[in-house]
Amino acid sequence: MSLINTKYSLLENKIILKDSVINNLNFQINNFNSILDTKGSQLILSQQLNEKLKLEVKKQKFKNKLTAGAGVVAVLAAILLVK
Repeated sequence: MSLINTKYSLLENKIILKDSVINNLNFQINNFNSILDTKGSQLILSQQLNEKLKLEVKKQKFKNKLTAGAGVVAVLAAILLVK
């Protein structure tokens, strides 16, 4: 009878250990899913910021061209006035 109780106790411990391993793996899966969601959100935000930056760079280049063009016109006008 003692041998049966010992085997039964060992089986119970194995079941507890397996349950613990399963819970740990489920927790890891949930963590990985959370990481994937966060990375997905970061990627979307990064893409949005990239598009905003491209638009701002285009605007700045256009402003620089206008400023350079206005400077050339001012220089030409000054030359014409001096003559």
